[in-house]
Amino acid sequence: MKPLLVDLEREWRGGQNQALLLLRGLHARGHAAELLAAEGSELGQRAAACGVRVHTVAARFSTFHAYRKLRSLLAERVPEVVHVNEPHALTAAWLAGASRKTALVISRRVGYPLTKGRLAQARYLAARRIIANSQWVAAQVAGCGIPREKISVIYEGTEIAALPTAEQRRQARTRWGITDDAPLLGCAGVFLADKGQEWLIRALAALRPEFPNCRLLLAGDGPLRGQLESLAQELGVGEAVLFPGFVKDVENVYAALDIFLLPSFFEALNNSLIAAMAIEIPSIAFAKGALPEIIEHERSGLLVSGPDVGEIRGAVERLLKERELARRLGRAGRARVQEMFSAERMVEETLRLYEELQAGGGRAG
Repeated sequence: MKPLLVDLEREWRGGQNQALLLLRGLHARGHAAELLAAEGSELGQRAAACGVRVHTVAARFSTFHAYRKLRSLLAERVPEVVHVNEPHALTAAWLAGASRKTALVISRRVGYPLTKGRLAQARYLAARRIIANSQWVAAQVAGCGIPREKISVIYEGTEIAALPTAEQRRQARTRWGITDDAPLLGCAGVFLADKGQEWLIRALAALRPEFPNCRLLLAGDGPLRGQLESLAQELGVGEAVLFPGFVKDVENVYAALDIFLLPSFFEALNNSLIAAMAIEIPSIAFAKGALPEIIEHERSGLLVSGPDVGEIRGAVERLLKERELARRLGRAGRARVQEMFSAERMVEETLRLYEELQAGGGRAG
């Protein structure tokens, strides 16, 4: 199997991490998967370092350049599958006529409705299959008029690593200046309004009278960073909230945490939550979007209804006080990820889909 993945994003986010896990998994299984990416992209560099063949196009006007490159590649050799990982890649593949030559597969990992308009809809209707990363996303896609038989749900995955050792945890906490007696809450993600980090800062301010050593680590960056830093100062917890920026070795964030929180309002899935649960960090999330598909409330984590400071505070307080509950939820969270959200499972299910499409004929018709 020689699929061609297309991703033109230059930044490193969850979708690019999933593409890399897929490329690595296919490569490890002896499949000659290739990648078409923008020059200088983090995904392209990491994929090349793993031995994946990477075709690059100029980052400026990358959609146009990718369209031309795809036409050239398709004229040389028609891959069994062209798998597009984000909207610009989809536009390039559609313009290049990929769906008329082979099986066009689209990854869809956002819950926003599909863009209206005949041309926009035509891009998705040309696909042989749309991979939704959750049941919630699949429902959004189907609700926009895409036939349900074109949609497959494949949960995104994470690599199941060994649990951090006591020494790794000590080093991670030392890196962030966290003492043994300081409960550390944390979150990782881009700073946008719908990611909800402000509610963690507000909840921390409400927790500090009872847990004066409690601190909050917000890994990431984004347009709202300045606003969040100002809010922490206004609420009197400026010194208790850490803003380390984008952390490339994010495993050193997770290793330091006592509780992971995800206050997102509109989440199609979430790789950070899955990664935290995979190393037994007891986790709390808003019951929004697809997050209830990850956390089973009271079994593998806790769900709160949304931006209610008292409810968030109560959930955190419960885990800080009921340590056996926290340990039980942490263990169950790891088991949940091993069963449903491993990179191994994601790669195998994607490969089965490719093989199914190949057996059924490549073209969309």
